[in-house]
Amino acid sequence: MTTAALGYWREGDDPGERQFVALEGEGQGFSFEGGGHLERVVVAYETWGTLNKDGSNAVLVSHALTGDSHAAGEVGPGHRTPGWWGGLIGPGLAIDTGEFFVVCPNVLGGAQGTTGPSSLDASGNVYGSRFPTITVRDQVAVERAFADVLHIDEWSAVIGGSMGGMRVLEWAVGSPSRVRRAIVLAVGAASTADEIALSSLQIRAIKADPNYFGGDYYERGDGPREGLAIARGIGQITYRTSGEFETRFARTVQDDGDALAGGRYAIESYLDYHGEKLAARFDANSYVVLSEAMNHHDVGRDRGGVADALARVSARATVIGIDSDRLYPLRLQEELVRLTPKAEPLHVISSDVGHDGFLLEIDQISKIVGESLRE
Repeated sequence: MTTAALGYWREGDDPGERQFVALEGEGQGFSFEGGGHLERVVVAYETWGTLNKDGSNAVLVSHALTGDSHAAGEVGPGHRTPGWWGGLIGPGLAIDTGEFFVVCPNVLGGAQGTTGPSSLDASGNVYGSRFPTITVRDQVAVERAFADVLHIDEWSAVIGGSMGGMRVLEWAVGSPSRVRRAIVLAVGAASTADEIALSSLQIRAIKADPNYFGGDYYERGDGPREGLAIARGIGQITYRTSGEFETRFARTVQDDGDALAGGRYAIESYLDYHGEKLAARFDANSYVVLSEAMNHHDVGRDRGGVADALARVSARATVIGIDSDRLYPLRLQEELVRLTPKAEPLHVISSDVGHDGFLLEIDQISKIVGESLRE
């Protein structure tokens, strides 16, 4: 069975610019909030720029749900897609690699080189359904151990949007002495009931696929690609806006056909395209594991609530929201600004594309991020 058929990076593939580090968790492995344990975690990551002598110019970039360590760069060996923030990271750009040492690790549970459900255990067997339940807090615990290996005691900045923004918040709350600047885009302090509902339907779509086999599909064909494609379609609706859909598609039927005669609406084709595109490059189990971690996101858990947790943040905070984001509406970023001691006034991105504006509105984001990093 080829890795191309399975749709994710696995050991033996060309790593491209990826580097790898194995973490032992201070010799005792990693124990997680849900009770699970891993003896060893491999982290895949990419870097840009040069770490200075005192290690003070390091910037951590955190990717979103279906992102990976390839935040900047072209399609090539080991990379089926170009860097997801290529317009933001590079020489002379907002996150200037001539000034900063930029690090982007693939998250724990991911599908692009870091230990996840598709990885092999110590016996050479795929984890599959045996991969433990993890939280965003667990992911950051692994990232802390990763930073220790790189000899980075303090990040000049930690930056991320959506799921990446959740990790930024966990870094700032859980390790305040290690973050000088937190830049948070399009997320809130805790997942809302609305977000959990939408995510749970995506998880159910994957698990209902007859090719899911309880998560142990790796040696049984292509896996639950249809379920993953449907999950992505549900997600795509929440990532964009009804206004954009109406402007782009309205009631147009594909190829000028007749919907009553079996023709397909253009919006249906659009959702199918994005679903099939993701299913060709991402692992369904990772989508489930990471979606569940996002559902568990709550910086206030076991910390006295959100307000007490955010009061711990000592970093200067730049919070960015998107005016058309229906997944993470502005009220969530307003709460972050209100409760975080050193937060700037809320920065609002004007966009027609909704939540995906944190990836697409590069000009507006570049201005805010560039100014924030240089204050």
